[in-house]
Amino acid sequence: MQTIIMAGGKGTRIASVASDIPKPMIPIQGKPVLQYQIEALAKSGHTDIILSVGHLGSIIKNYFKNGADFGVHIDYYTETEPLGTAGALFQYIEKLDKVFLLLCGDILFDMDFARFIEFHNAHNALATLAAHPNSHPYDSGLLETDTGGRLTRWISKEEPRVYYKNLVNAGIHIISKELLLNAKPAQAKVDLDRDVLKPNIQSSRIFVYNTPEYIKDMGTPERFYQIENDIKNNIPALRNLARKQRAVFLDRDGTLNTLCLGSAPPPLPHKFITCPEELELADGAAEAVRLINNAGWLAIVVTNQPVIARGLCTLEALGEIHKKLETALGEEGAYLNAVYFCPHHPDKGFPGEVAEFKIDCECRKPKPGMLIQAAARFNIDLENSWMVGDSFRDVEAGKNAGCKTAYIDYDGRNTGANLIVKNLREAVTEILRISDDDTCT
Repeated sequence: MQTIIMAGGKGTRIASVASDIPKPMIPIQGKPVLQYQIEALAKSGHTDIILSVGHLGSIIKNYFKNGADFGVHIDYYTETEPLGTAGALFQYIEKLDKVFLLLCGDILFDMDFARFIEFHNAHNALATLAAHPNSHPYDSGLLETDTGGRLTRWISKEEPRVYYKNLVNAGIHIISKELLLNAKPAQAKVDLDRDVLKPNIQSSRIFVYNTPEYIKDMGTPERFYQIENDIKNNIPALRNLARKQRAVFLDRDGTLNTLCLGSAPPPLPHKFITCPEELELADGAAEAVRLINNAGWLAIVVTNQPVIARGLCTLEALGEIHKKLETALGEEGAYLNAVYFCPHHPDKGFPGEVAEFKIDCECRKPKPGMLIQAAARFNIDLENSWMVGDSFRDVEAGKNAGCKTAYIDYDGRNTGANLIVKNLREAVTEILRISDDDTCT
């Protein structure tokens, strides 16, 4: 697949690192970020590249030439004046393939492009945006999707928001030439997001590919030094979904958030959470999730929510509850890679119950269905992953999936878990310590 890299940025926010070269040529561990991009593309078989250059573009041309030394073929387009993040595409639109990759030139990534392209093709999309959660969603533009990944709303940084899903555009796109032919901007300077993608949300053919893989921009000095440290530790390569991933599966109620209690101690009696206002993070939960994030593991919620089957909460309200959860974590620099929930309950006879959800399913813990589903999506190594929860159902679900297990002990029950802990923070700290010891040996 043809690849276009927008490599014309001046890098005003990162000028303190280097101001006399184009931003994509700033070296990290002795190599320009643009070279990391080209090598990652070549490794994936994407060798037909167009570099759109502008500011000090001759430096890029002199370094990469025709790309032969890097195992690719490179053509160039030089902007004589700034054309925005998409204007150059319309200047050489006749050179573009029917479908192509479009990358920002200031990001470092390592991803399984085959999965990305398969997702795009399966949805017959006009465009597919790679996206991910990040540690600062409160000051980021956010994407909202339906359950199939179709983009439904784009929330700018300036727009007010209360509760939100932590999902941010990562700067890697698959674009159909059809989208550009339909756009026809009147001006030469074109913003990809504002002028091309957002106006086409109503087409229902803009999709979002939510991936935990390593995609980071180096737009500020702080992010630059973080990327430098990540490269030293080989984190980008380890996060590629072509490689097996490790995960910490997290129960929700009583693990990530406090139980909705009266005056009684946990774990019972308690009532179900049915609205966002009832959800509060447990002490140390955000720190625990942040530890998982920083270790390069996946943080995935798997939760039984029989409130749906019992008619106590709608799917829409549950979605808002989970947005509250992601918002609260995001405010403390932590994020979840996915949330899986089981809406079913096998027992009938409750007032107001919803018949379609009163079934004996494969996803309700202690069955391992949610963990198995996540493992298929994210290529998870279940044997080297953990399930953490405060119920025997959590422990049994983890065992049934082939995971190690940690039990948050409120009641002294013998669950046969690998770890018995007091809270989530203790569980994650011990899990990472054990895993480090295993790696060393």
